[in-house]
Amino acid sequence: MANFSTVSKFLLQGFAEVWELRVLLSILFLLIYLATLLGNFIIITVTTIDQNLHTPMYFFLRNLSMVDMCYISVTVPNACINSFTNNRTISVGGCAMQVFFVFFCASVELMFLTIMAQDRYVAICQPLHYPVIINHQFCVQTTMASLISGTIFAAVQTGNTFRLFFCQSNVVNQFFCDIPSLLRLSCSDTLSSQLLLLFSVMGFGGGCFTFIVLSYVRIFLTVLKFPVKEERGGKAFSTCVPHILVVSVFLSTGSVVYLRPSPSTEIIQNMILSVFYTIIPPFLNPIIYSLRNKQIKQAMGKVIFKKFIQKALIHR
Repeated sequence: MANFSTVSKFLLQGFAEVWELRVLLSILFLLIYLATLLGNFIIITVTTIDQNLHTPMYFFLRNLSMVDMCYISVTVPNACINSFTNNRTISVGGCAMQVFFVFFCASVELMFLTIMAQDRYVAICQPLHYPVIINHQFCVQTTMASLISGTIFAAVQTGNTFRLFFCQSNVVNQFFCDIPSLLRLSCSDTLSSQLLLLFSVMGFGGGCFTFIVLSYVRIFLTVLKFPVKEERGGKAFSTCVPHILVVSVFLSTGSVVYLRPSPSTEIIQNMILSVFYTIIPPFLNPIIYSLRNKQIKQAMGKVIFKKFIQKALIHR
């Protein structure tokens, strides 16, 4: 068994083998990363400064933006630096930390998306009971429950993966450390780890997905009862459709990566799928929630106008 733990570092895949293409993709992902940070930072700033946005809906949106900034920061900066410098190595400890934070951010994001679906359901289907059900205590408790459950889930999966021995190839067929790619490199018996991963993802992800679907089914059934010309029905669809889009992209691509039975997927396909559940959702969230939300745009205008007036007064 002493020869089983010979791997002291891993080699991550680059975005491409050709240098020009690798640099081009690195610049593209770097721009997406910077745009994601800027968009989510604007949402956090606006929903914090504007007192009119101190409501449960924007409380969860602010939390989601914080998680998105952390989520995309776990993978993209390191991958871009590796591509620019052509240094693909990552230590076992660094790999374990990356696995932990990817799982933590992904699970917390899924929990927040689930809570936001419940928030929309109560707001649309039970508007009179909304202040009682979705109160400050509910917001704090669900947020803490999401963080704690995400920490436990990530710790269990990370510990279960890195208790294995790695003595064969150390090339991870991914631009970041993820569990499916690492399990293929282990010389230990990975059946128990695969089963734990399968049941955990199916239980956790499947439970959240079922809750989200049920919430939107009840929302749509309620909206269909509204008069055709009633503004409330159109507003309900406009706020729910972007949420459904993000959830669909996030869960569908993540499920394919973690639940597919075949371990011999093409590397390029594997990387593309991973982009759609690690990079695209954090990038889309500020776009669909700010550009389609009148309150966010009005608050942004107020903040920018206020800053402009303050600078003008200072220069005088």
